[in-house]
Amino acid sequence: MNRSSTDFIPAKESKWFIAIFDLYVRNLFWRRFENIAIDQEYQPGPHSKTIYFLNHTSWWDGLIPLLLNQKIFKQNARALMEDKQMHDHKFFSKIGAFSVNLEEPRASIKSLRYAVDSMKRPNSSLFIYPEGKIVPFTTEKPRFRKGLSWIAKRVIDVDVVPIGIYIHTARHDKPELFLKTGSPLAFSRDESSDQIKTRFELAMQELLTDLQNKAHADPDRFCSL
Repeated sequence: MNRSSTDFIPAKESKWFIAIFDLYVRNLFWRRFENIAIDQEYQPGPHSKTIYFLNHTSWWDGLIPLLLNQKIFKQNARALMEDKQMHDHKFFSKIGAFSVNLEEPRASIKSLRYAVDSMKRPNSSLFIYPEGKIVPFTTEKPRFRKGLSWIAKRVIDVDVVPIGIYIHTARHDKPELFLKTGSPLAFSRDESSDQIKTRFELAMQELLTDLQNKAHADPDRFCSL
C-alpha cells in the first residue's frame, strides 16, 4: 500500500503517557538485559539544543531514546520514525516520535522541515538514526542518508552529538547493553551536505570502534544506567 505525504504523523506528546510508558520501558530493559551501562561525554545544559544521531542495529533502538532522555538528558525530545512503523504503532507519537517517508523524497522533506521547526522549542532535542534501517553492528564507516546533514545545516546553535549502541553476550547469557555519547561535533554550515555527512559518518565510526573496544577490555569504566 502506497502512502503519500498526507499520511505524515506529527508528534503529539502526552506527559501522562510518557510517564507511564517510561516505567514500562525501564522495567522491560531491566528484565531483558544483564546490564545497561553508559560512557558519557556529553550532558546538555538547561538551555541546550541537541541533535543526537545513533547507529541502528536492533529492535531495542526504538526505545533507547526515551530511556536516555528520561534518565539523563531530560530535554524536550522528539525522534524521527519510519512511516511504516508509525502507522502500525501510532502511540509512539505520544512520546514525541513523528513519521518520515524514506521512499518518497518529497514526502521526506516535509518531515525534515518539521524536525527543524521542532528544534525551535526551548531545550529541544532530536534523535535520528541516519542509516534509515537496521544493519548489523560494524566498526566500518557507516552509510548515512542525507537527512541528518540537511537538518544540521538549518538549525542554529545546536550541539550535534553521536551516540553509539553496542549489545553483546560475551560475559553473560543475557545480553549487556553498552552506550557511549560522544562530544559535540564541529562542522561548518558552509560545507556541503555531503561533506557534513561524511564528517558525521567518520565520527560515528570512531565512536563505535572505541565503544566496542572498551566494552570488552574495560567495562568497569562505564556507569550503570
